[in-house]
Formats: sequence, structure tokens, C-alpha cells
Amino acid sequence: MEQPYSLSVSSAQAGQATPKYGSYSLARRFLATIVLTLLSLAASAQHPAAGTASIRGTVVDSVSGQRLPGVGIRLEGQAAGTASDALGAFRLDKLPAGTYTVRATALGYRSPAATVTLVAGATQTVSLHLAPVALSLREVTVSQPRDPNQSLATITQIDRVLRPLNSAQDLLPLVPGLFIAQHAGGGKAEQIFIRGFDVDHGTDFNVSVDGLPVNMVSHAHGQGYADFHFTIPETVEALNVYKGPYTARFGDFATAGAGEFSTKTSLTHSQAKLELGQFDTRRALLMLDLLPDGKHLLSQHTESAYLAAEYSFTNSYFDAKQDFKRFNGLAKYTGLLSERTSLMVLGSHFTSNWDASGQVPERAIRDGHISRFGSIDPSEGGRTNRTNATATLTTTLPHDAVLRQQAYFVNYNFNLYSNFTFFLENPVEGDEIRQNEHRNIYGYTGTYERDTQLGSRKLHSVLGVGTRLDDVDVALSRTVNRAVRDTIVSGHVYEQNLNAYLDETLPLTDHLTLNAALRVDYFRFNFQEQNDPAQSGKAGKGRVSPKLNLYYDLTPDVQFFARSGFGFHSNDARAVVQNPTANVLPRAIGYEVGSTFKPVPSLVVNTALWALHLQDELVYVGDGGFTESAGRTRRYGVDLSVRYQLSRTLFLDADLNYNHGRLVEAHPDSNRIPLAPTFTSIGGITYKQPSGFSASLRYRHLNDRPANEFNSVRARGYFLLDAVVSYTHRRFQMGASVENLLNVEWNQAQFDTQSRLPGEAPEGVSELHFTPGTPFFLKGNVSVFF
Repeated sequence: MEQPYSLSVSSAQAGQATPKYGSYSLARRFLATIVLTLLSLAASAQHPAAGTASIRGTVVDSVSGQRLPGVGIRLEGQAAGTASDALGAFRLDKLPAGTYTVRATALGYRSPAATVTLVAGATQTVSLHLAPVALSLREVTVSQPRDPNQSLATITQIDRVLRPLNSAQDLLPLVPGLFIAQHAGGGKAEQIFIRGFDVDHGTDFNVSVDGLPVNMVSHAHGQGYADFHFTIPETVEALNVYKGPYTARFGDFATAGAGEFSTKTSLTHSQAKLELGQFDTRRALLMLDLLPDGKHLLSQHTESAYLAAEYSFTNSYFDAKQDFKRFNGLAKYTGLLSERTSLMVLGSHFTSNWDASGQVPERAIRDGHISRFGSIDPSEGGRTNRTNATATLTTTLPHDAVLRQQAYFVNYNFNLYSNFTFFLENPVEGDEIRQNEHRNIYGYTGTYERDTQLGSRKLHSVLGVGTRLDDVDVALSRTVNRAVRDTIVSGHVYEQNLNAYLDETLPLTDHLTLNAALRVDYFRFNFQEQNDPAQSGKAGKGRVSPKLNLYYDLTPDVQFFARSGFGFHSNDARAVVQNPTANVLPRAIGYEVGSTFKPVPSLVVNTALWALHLQDELVYVGDGGFTESAGRTRRYGVDLSVRYQLSRTLFLDADLNYNHGRLVEAHPDSNRIPLAPTFTSIGGITYKQPSGFSASLRYRHLNDRPANEFNSVRARGYFLLDAVVSYTHRRFQMGASVENLLNVEWNQAQFDTQSRLPGEAPEGVSELHFTPGTPFFLKGNVSVFF
């Protein structure tokens, strides 16, 4: 019997960019053009012509009973198509009377077809039930009729099925070309690398889960801090990827791109899972379907609910035991309250605490002061927790418009103890610091989405509005063995973002689609320094970000695209109010050209040639309580993603990413962007049966790169192999995974840091400091389905 796979049918991509321009003239002209165009189009909008007919329908998962959004809908023999909306509904208008074959296409589902006979002036209703089946790349089409910006949709859908997930740290690397590095014992947010960026913990990559923002503004450790560990890997159903600043839905931090994760709406079965591994590693997972019939009818409308919880513990591979503990809990309800209204309610809680060995200097290992897995200050570590609550109400309005409203609340607490310079500042007690904060986030997003018939074309419009308020108590202190000695910065941050955007997609011909959008953001900053009122203040700043994208579908298997857009990333509130000359919302401008195509039925290729300019590359240094500015930067590169199905059960995949970046205003001898990768690649071979044995051998490669502007210190690259095997039965699953199969010595996080060890000169030594990467690491797991 085949094991059913629940797979979301939406995913995404985009490109990247940034500028040095401060003028609003271009944005104003762009806005005026869009407004005038919309008024003209609205005035010319026509009702369905007399003598034509329409098809209405819904798309439903035949196993779970859930409606499926974003499914491609086509009429055989017709070039144009549409997609199901947020409630799984679709409509095809202005069709001549006659007989048609309606087909839905969704990766991981059998493509059903329905024959419909239309009578002039009438509307025919059809329901398409999609049955989950084994993955087949032959069924893939590369065009995305509802959101053409999702040109990576097919790639990420394939990866979500094929790539194994062993922990929350495996989720972000599902983004093609994205690498992570951990450097604080597994409890701190990872360092992210993508498109020639070391984006620290999220300065230039926007992350969200079920509409909840992950990036933290004005965070104690760094601007854009994105701790993704509150997500349980087994609950993730879909990933939408947008590279670059080309999509109006994303504002702050979405310069290099954005990743939207969605958790499952329902479970196909309940599950209990146990994992055991080296280094005292253990993990327990429980997922309970609260409506075990798989489909519950409330007034003939589907609803689902489930609980998920995990507990993890490890002492890790360092000499000093890490005593790492993490708990995650999630409850989610999704239901159709009526034919026109759905409700999603989600609550979750995450808590973690750990000890860390931190980054170590190469000389300490070379001189025998410590081993490769030793530490200089074993009192490093931290604790953090996050509680989320959100509700989303989606309603179909008259004229087939869709109104989606989401409100959310986040409570977040963070304490981190670090020592990067050891005894440079305080040769007796050491340089340990504590970064801590207590944060509440209040937010709302609303979108109004509608298709308007313009002659034979259909204009897809999305109007969005939103606000987010961060209310934060934040502090930076000097500590000794985690005991506070004195406070460097302490105060209250009040930061609010108000935003709105208009996004228009219009098929100009049967093959050419135009997407134009405009986003407006306004930020209010308020920082009240507890000990020094002179460092307190208020500020406000707005930003207008136009986007313009073109897509040409040569065939259902070949799409070309050209994208461009403005974006930005925000500065830390403390830096904004303390420095009147600070760059508050430095611009980004990006553009790219590329294609997603299938040269043969079982081969999917995505490629893009891109460029991105930043007006000012800012990094808030939480370790010192100040912002560093690298000035203007320029990047360009080439992305290539390949997914190939060799047989019914054997798959190959590879991502290759070349990036070139420079500091624009620096001398050629000192214009390197520290830690920016120039070449990365990830891929592997996977054997996968729908039910039974599966195995995957995967590689990761990150090249050597400059660790400072002068290229005098180099961060070391690596090539690693990982392996995963599993056997799946209707009632249970058994598996094992190995990280670093060849037991390579490699470095994760790496920095050129000036530090001082006991007995060294007062000025210390500047050299490469690093966190050692995972050695050979074996884990086994067993799951029971019920």
C-alpha cells in the first residue's frame, strides 16, 4: 500500500537588489503610472459577454478532505489558465459554449480531469479531488498562474518531498543556495549565507512561519535576528522561496530574499517518534490528530486540529558538556466555517537553554592550549523562549474577491552569554558579556485579492495593509561567570512598522505576463535609555519600494523571466535615535533574468543571472552596542538548480551558486566583503519508494572566502557528505542518519577577531576564530503511526 504524502502545492522565488539613491522621484512616477493604469483598466472592465459561460470549482485533497490553494487549473487545448485561491476555489469565465476538459496540476498529486459541457449564459460547477501519489517530475509544469513570482515553486516542492529533515536546522537550507553556520552550542540562531551575503542572523533575509515574523528588529544580539528553532520539522508542509527584493508582500530584511514556511493544516495520521544518537543525543516527538477520522464535518464543512510536541537533549561533541535542552509545543486548528469562510488558529511555545564553547582562536589549538573541541571560556551559553498566538480568517466576498486577515501576538525572552575577545579588555576577569531582552510583538496583516475581467484577459490584484509593533526591554552588560558586573546599554525600544502595498498581475498575451507592484513602509522608532537620558530619542522614516517583473511562458515547460525591484533593511532603533546622521532604511535595488524549463520530461532546471546593490550595508554589533557601516556594496552572480528523475524511484539534485561582491567605495586592496561566499553547492542522490525503503547521500560545499576586507585572513571552506536511510511501513518507520560521513575536520562560524589569551601582549592577536563543525555523527530513529 502506498504511503500517502501530504504536500502543499505552493512555493516560490524571486531575485535580489539595492541602490544608493535617496530620491523618491522614480517611485512617485511609478506610483502615478500604476494608479492611472488601474483607473483606466477598471473603467474598461467588462462583465462576461452574452453568449459565453463560466466554470466554477474547488480543489480538494482526497485523503485529508482539505481544500488546496495554489493548484494550477487549465483547459486542455487552451493556453491560458488560472489557479485555486486561498479557499481552494477557482473560476474560468468568458468561455464559448461547448465541451471542455478541466485539469488540475499539482506536484505530488495525480492530475485529475473533468469533462464539462457549457451552455451559453450558464455557470457549471465542478469539484476536483486530488489523490496523493508518488513524486513524478514528468507531471511538473513550470509556470505559476496565480503568483508568477514563484519561479522556484517547482524546485522547492520537489525538495520538500526528497530532502531529509533531521532537525529544525535542516529547514532553512531547503532554500536553494542557502547555507547556515551554528556558533553557540545549537541554541542561538544560525548565521545565514545566501547570494553572496553573510546576512549575520537575518539582516538581509526575511523568514516567516504561518505568517508569523521570525526576524527580530532591534534585537539584543543583532538586527534581524531570526531564531527558527521554535519550528518542529515534521509539522512543516510547504516552503515558498523568493530570492531578491521583487515581491511586494515582503518589506524589511527581504533584500537577498525571503522564505515563507507553512505548517500542516491536518495530519494523515498520529505519530510518536524517538531518536537516539551519539554525544548523549535524544529526541522525542508526539503528533496527535485530534480528529482521527481524517475528516470531520461541521454543517458539511471540513475542519481539522492537531497537537505536536518535541523534546530534545544533547551534550554535543565539545569537550565541555553542552547540556542542551529544548521543548517545542504546537496546537493548530483549521476549519471551513462556511462555503465562503475559513479560520486558522495556532498557538505554540518554545523554550531552550544550553552551555556553549564559543569560537576559539587557531593559535590556542596550534599551541596545545585546548583541543579542537575545547573552549577558552566554558561559562558561555544562554536560554531563550518564545510563545506565539495567531488567527487567520479568510473570506470569499462577492465578485470572487478573497479577504484574508491575520492577527498575531509573540512573547519572546532572550539571554545570551558570550566571550569573543577573552581577556583583551579585562585581563583579570575576562570579557564575557550578557545580551538580554524581553519582547512583545503585536501585528496585523490584511489582504484583499480579486480577479477582474478585462476583455479576454484577467487582471489579478492584491491590496495589502499591515502593522507590526515591537515593545522591547533590552540590555547589554559585562559579566563574570554569568554574574552581571556592570551595564553598558539598557533601555526600552518601541518600534512600529506601518505598511501597504498594491500588486497587479496582468497577462498581456497568452504567453507574456506583467507583474507590477508598489510597497510603502513607515517606521516609528523610540528608544529610552535607562541610565543616560541624553541617549534617548524618537525618529521616523518612510520608504517607497516599486517592483516590475515580466514572465514569458514559451510552453508549459519553458518560462523566461526578467525581474527588478527596490527593497531595504532597517537600522537598529538605538543607532537611529542616538545618531542623527545614521542611515535609517538603506535602500536596495536588484534585477535579474533567468528561466525555469524542462529540457526533457524528467528534468527541471532553474537558472538566474542577478545583481544587487545596497546603499549601505549595516550590521548592528550587539556585542558592543553600536552599528557598523560597510558603505555601499555591489553583488552579482549566477544561480543554477537542477532536479532530475532517473527512474520512478531514483532522483538527482544539485544547486550551484556563484557570487561576486565588493565594497564600492573602498580601495581595491581593501574592498572585499568579509565572509561573503563566492561559490556554494549542495546536492545529492535519493532513492525513494512511496512506501518502503528510501536512502539519500548528500553533499555540501562552501568555498574559502575572505574573513576581512583585505583578504589577509581566509575563512576555510569545506566539502561534507551526509547520509540518510529509512524504511516506511503503514504502521511504523525506522531510520538512521549520519552527518559528516567522512569525519572531515571543518569550521562552521568563522571570524577574523582580535583576542587575548593569558600571558599574551595587551594588544592581543588578530586571527581566525571558529566554531568546529560536527564530526561523524550517527543518529537512529523509530516512529509509530496510529
